[in-house]
Amino acid sequence: MLYKFGKQVLKVNQLYYNGEILTMNNTNEIVEAILIKDQVIEAVGTYEELRLKADKITAVEEINLQGKTLMPGIIDAHLHFVMYGVTKINIDCKSLKIKNLTQLYEAIQKRVLETEEGHWVRVNGFNELSMDEKCYPLKEDLDVISTKHPIMITRTCGHIGVVNSLGLLMANIDEQTPNPQGGEIEKDQTGKLTGRLLETAYMQLNEQATYTMEELEEAMQLAQQDFFKVGITSIHEAGTFNADSFRQLQLASHERRVKLRIYAMIGSLNNCYDFTTTMMKSGVVTGTGDAHFKIGPAKLFVDGSSTGPTIATREPYTSNQNDYGMFIYTEDELYEVLGDAHAKGYQITVHAQGDAAIERYLNVIERALKENPRPHRHRIEHAGITTPDLQEKMKALQIIPIPNPPFPYEFGESYEKNYGERIDYMYPVADFLQHQLIVAAGSDAPITTVNPWVGIHTAINRHTTLGQPFGIRQSISLMEALKIYTYNGAYASFEEHQKGSLESGKLADYIILNQAITKTNRDELKNIEVVQTVIGGEVVYKV
Repeated sequence: MLYKFGKQVLKVNQLYYNGEILTMNNTNEIVEAILIKDQVIEAVGTYEELRLKADKITAVEEINLQGKTLMPGIIDAHLHFVMYGVTKINIDCKSLKIKNLTQLYEAIQKRVLETEEGHWVRVNGFNELSMDEKCYPLKEDLDVISTKHPIMITRTCGHIGVVNSLGLLMANIDEQTPNPQGGEIEKDQTGKLTGRLLETAYMQLNEQATYTMEELEEAMQLAQQDFFKVGITSIHEAGTFNADSFRQLQLASHERRVKLRIYAMIGSLNNCYDFTTTMMKSGVVTGTGDAHFKIGPAKLFVDGSSTGPTIATREPYTSNQNDYGMFIYTEDELYEVLGDAHAKGYQITVHAQGDAAIERYLNVIERALKENPRPHRHRIEHAGITTPDLQEKMKALQIIPIPNPPFPYEFGESYEKNYGERIDYMYPVADFLQHQLIVAAGSDAPITTVNPWVGIHTAINRHTTLGQPFGIRQSISLMEALKIYTYNGAYASFEEHQKGSLESGKLADYIILNQAITKTNRDELKNIEVVQTVIGGEVVYKV
């Protein structure tokens, strides 16, 4: 059987040899060769052994790796695929390298001229800390640009936004609108709206600023090309916008317009509580689906953004002794949904960044397990500030933490400013591994780069973009870093028997790098490039 890739016709069955083949099995074995047959891994081992096996198989193409690394495809255990995609069609401050408000306003003005009146003009990736002015725009600044287009600027964290007057009007927000639970409609000292919305107030605005099916389709296609390019073959979708975008993602996967393997959490960015409870009432449970699209854990938010900052902490922020962040839900409200989900056999998880938020969630898990003891693989997304006592409790409860290794690289300086010495326990992968917890890594893209090699680089070096050490004792080894991006991600989704390592009978999801990674200088890991990405034996990306 043959298939086409561009103008090239490739054989389905392949024997790779003369390279560094990282199996990421239970001993992290490195082998000489790997044989692929009918979209699955036939065998790994020596070239001589596999050559004999290949002689008994029809149409085997031998491929000389010339010393390069072949390894399992990257599993990103926490990102927002649909949200990432729309940043590709919106104004993206990061890709445009916008450094000040003047440049931002110019970019918005240009998009306004290209957009029909009444249609949303959206900006992503804004970070006031990266602006020369070190501040947010106000709604009046956006009104100068247009009063006939609703304009929304989303902060890089995805938890805070600024909207012009028309956008607020369309969302039915005025000076008398009360703050929603777990959110804030910001007002100045005179009681006037500034246009800035925090947490659930911002999420509710997103319910108004929806995307068309055509926009979502374009966004997903652009996103998956970026993901293939950096070697991602599987993702854990941590929340689409709403039911419509969740449905669109399922359809695109079922029809193979999206070829990434997806483990989709039962949660949403907008109105998460209602979305999760409604999905649970439908009877859809964790694990429903196939190797392409599978339902993941029931998810809620406990606190906010680590860079906002709005995370819930036990002690006040180092930058503001009156600020402890904010909770989205009480412990009882979390238990009402997640305790019920646990009892009904769901995997459960939450967004929890601050130590107070993590503690609140662990109390929920402890309570759920006491009332309904059962084997589980409950997760915690981010696990930002995880102090030693919380680590011990996570070990006792056997929680799977999903930290974000690349966060310190981009946001390290702001973390040190806001949390001080607590950065020693931020995304503490080394401590988690010492406690023998199974840790899986997520980028949380588009909050930061989707590039896993930046995450791997940072997990090993624990330096910021500026080269400043960040909780350096949490550094881990290369093999440990690769493991949390491969096998452990499969384990976190109950799929370690299908993927995550190169072993006989597993799916042929693998990537080829431009060099031997074990021989790469640790300071150069972020520059690793992928030359080929394969999903189920199909080449989806090739240099």
